[in-house]
Amino acid sequence: MSLFRVLLSIIFPPLAVLDQGCGSVIIVFILTLAGWIPGVIAALVILNKK
Repeated sequence: MSLFRVLLSIIFPPLAVLDQGCGSVIIVFILTLAGWIPGVIAALVILNKK
């Protein structure tokens, strides 16, 4: 997980997980719409699994 990805997931979480697949992007996007912090957490968890 690079520093650029971490910063991108904090600023705009769905863009950070764009290469992880459509399902991940949709989940992170919905969580970001529900609240910014759940979207950031989901993006960081998805990026950490890689």
